[in-house]
Amino acid sequence: MFDATTRSGGTATASPRTAAELAVAVSPPGPGARLTRVLLSPWSRLSLLLVLLAAAASAVLLYEPQRLLAHGWPAQFGGAAAAVVFAAAYGLCSVAFVPRPLLNLGAGALFGSQLGTGAALAGTVLGAGIAFGLGRVLGQDALRPLLRGRLLQAVDGQLSRHGFRSMMAVRLVPGVPFWAANYGAAVSRMGWLPFLLATGLGSVPNTAAYAVAGARASSPTSPAFLIAMALIAVPALISAVVAWRKRHHLRGR
Repeated sequence: MFDATTRSGGTATASPRTAAELAVAVSPPGPGARLTRVLLSPWSRLSLLLVLLAAAASAVLLYEPQRLLAHGWPAQFGGAAAAVVFAAAYGLCSVAFVPRPLLNLGAGALFGSQLGTGAALAGTVLGAGIAFGLGRVLGQDALRPLLRGRLLQAVDGQLSRHGFRSMMAVRLVPGVPFWAANYGAAVSRMGWLPFLLATGLGSVPNTAAYAVAGARASSPTSPAFLIAMALIAVPALISAVVAWRKRHHLRGR
């Protein structure tokens, strides 16, 4: 146990340096160390995440920032700089559970089809990245031990082993809420790069359709508006049919 000893009358005694190290090793941690350990524990971090999400949701209910984004934007504030500010606000609002379709419609109405689509996509990736980071840092350690059910383990395995294609499918076909996909991916072992790439690429069709619909909302009989609405409705219908078939199949077992 001791790395240096002196012998006196056949008895080994620890050197002063080694005795001091042993005293430090066996002494109980101080109050500061115990408090730090508690604050950094998985369940404390998960509690912090839940508090942050509850506060964000409450702020959305109280102040309705989506109305400012979609209807209260300063008329003189336009162009690329405004689109960047909108994208940043979009990302924060999506983390706070503001519905993305409303934000996408607002992006198209404010900036037109092309710039609106770009701003909405940038905000989508930003919001997904923020949620993924929060879930990975604050929630993963506490939630992973709870993945014991067969369905949960199957979803976790799919996301962990085939992260890019799984997230692409989730983004392309509506049905899974944006926040649920973000935090589910964060709890899995999916990497950052596959998650962000799949989110950006998979969100293009739906985001563009909503942005075009918002830009052409004043002319609802135009071909562009009708095509955009079809691109919104058809994937939603397919998703509903697939969900119904899977539910019916599971009930039949």
